[in-house]
Amino acid sequence: VVDDAAAPTVRDLLALPDATRYPAVRACTGQAPSRLEVIGSDRDPAVSEAFSEADYRRTVDVLRHHYNIILTDCGTGLMHSAMAGVLDLAHMLVLVTSPALDGARSAEATLDWLDHHGHGDLVANAVVVVSGAHPGQAAVDPEVLTSHFTARTRAVRGIPFDRHLSEGSVVDLDRLAPATVRAYRDLAATVAEDFAGWHRHAAV
Repeated sequence: VVDDAAAPTVRDLLALPDATRYPAVRACTGQAPSRLEVIGSDRDPAVSEAFSEADYRRTVDVLRHHYNIILTDCGTGLMHSAMAGVLDLAHMLVLVTSPALDGARSAEATLDWLDHHGHGDLVANAVVVVSGAHPGQAAVDPEVLTSHFTARTRAVRGIPFDRHLSEGSVVDLDRLAPATVRAYRDLAATVAEDFAGWHRHAAV
């Protein structure tokens, strides 16, 4: 059993006296069996809220020296202070929505906000993921959703409902349904199509 309270966070990474050595950075991350390395945010909401754009840029500047791909889970906080740095440094966005009408409207509103705030290039290169989070969920016609989002983004991919994922616990890839695995591989291939064009420095 891992003591989450003792697990290092991004604050520990930023406090490193020498972040040029991979072992020092690796000590601040957890690693999944797939070798995906994860660094957590602050568990205290008040401290997490204080994580600024400058902090995010410093974090990316450290990580880019050790990793070829950096994924940032932004949640829904478009107005969070760090989001300006996230959007400025991002090469591509993966926007997850549900097949329900309210989810589609929320995704549409997010794309509109990005367009109206100077991030039209990210909208055009975004991948929209329609994820079935609940069995039997009332849904918009998949063809209508796909057609709608394809008109303004690079691609739309669907992820079917999966009972193991719905548990909300640690994901065991061996417990995913075959259709889910195929869908995620298709999504990964779609995201990777754009890898060759990625290069941007993170300094302020």
